[in-house]
Amino acid sequence: MTIRVGYGTLSFAMPDNDGKVRFEPFVVKSGVSLAANLREAFKVSPLLLSGATKVRVLIDTPVLMTPEELFDKQEMEIAYRYVYPHLEQDTIFYNVLPDLNAVAVFSMNKDLRMVIDDHYQTVRLISAISPVWSYLHQRSYTGSGSKLYGYFHEKRLEVFCFQQKRFKFFNSFEAKYSHDALYFLLYVWNQLQLQPKTSEMHIVGDIPEQKWLLDELRKYVPKTYVINPSADFNRAPVTDIKGMPYDMQTLFVKGR
Repeated sequence: MTIRVGYGTLSFAMPDNDGKVRFEPFVVKSGVSLAANLREAFKVSPLLLSGATKVRVLIDTPVLMTPEELFDKQEMEIAYRYVYPHLEQDTIFYNVLPDLNAVAVFSMNKDLRMVIDDHYQTVRLISAISPVWSYLHQRSYTGSGSKLYGYFHEKRLEVFCFQQKRFKFFNSFEAKYSHDALYFLLYVWNQLQLQPKTSEMHIVGDIPEQKWLLDELRKYVPKTYVINPSADFNRAPVTDIKGMPYDMQTLFVKGR
């Protein structure tokens, strides 16, 4: 079983015996905690009632990125709560990203974790964006020149760039509107001093006003491209599933 916990969203996915993936978004009730919504989902969701004993949980919460050589498990909670004080009631977890020499520290609501622990014997927690990082890092080696990536999901924009086996840049922005996204992407492009003749920009996900944004970006960065998951993943069946987030598709096709 795979459960994805987003910013006010819940969705579930699990492979069938024939290898196809069943996907089920859950309609979250506003004004009710995600933990309470998940508890209700366990009563009515066909997937959650399937009897699975193992689960991997994709958690879409703010990430504190730490170089692997500087990571201290004893200090990670202090550092995370300093950066994200509004999440002081959450439990802190981490994923090691060996290919990028980094550790992603993230959080999860305590009540939500309790609901999941009540239903599964084995629980594996994954920062939702980590499959995207791992895959696009491998993809960045194709061609020459630097590549700046923008991943859109749930009215947020994750912007990142790699330099060999490390992050050169990573930050997350609220990007409900395409004009905001344009500003953030071009600001980071200039901050990193990327050159239009030799560098590229790639955007993917739930892109607001995609045609307008692409046209505007290309005025300044001619080599701007939209990643098509179906073409990129060799027409993998999960790319045809309506509403499945790109990070979940990437997890099923490429792993973490």
